[in-house]
Amino acid sequence: MKIQSKLGLASVLLAATLGLSACDVDKEQEGDLPDVDVNVEGGELPEYDVDAPEVDVGTEQKTITVPDVDVDMPEEEDPMETPPAGTTPPTTAPAPATGQQ
Repeated sequence: MKIQSKLGLASVLLAATLGLSACDVDKEQEGDLPDVDVNVEGGELPEYDVDAPEVDVGTEQKTITVPDVDVDMPEEEDPMETPPAGTTPPTTAPAPATGQQ
């Protein structure tokens, strides 16, 4: 048995067990939040002394030699002239008989 099927079977069994053993919960008493008195004074952020490096940004003219690439593509055949692989080309139907001999 593969590990995925074992995990799947285990999860189905777990879900069935939880579903069959679900509890009935009834509320018997109201709850209260505690009374809280909060006094807050303003805080202060820490001070930092940061020495950042100096960066000089500029532009510079450069000449880059790019290689010449030639691509030889095979010629495509006209799809109207060549039948698809595995098929026979259509034949020319003979002229209909006129009934005269």
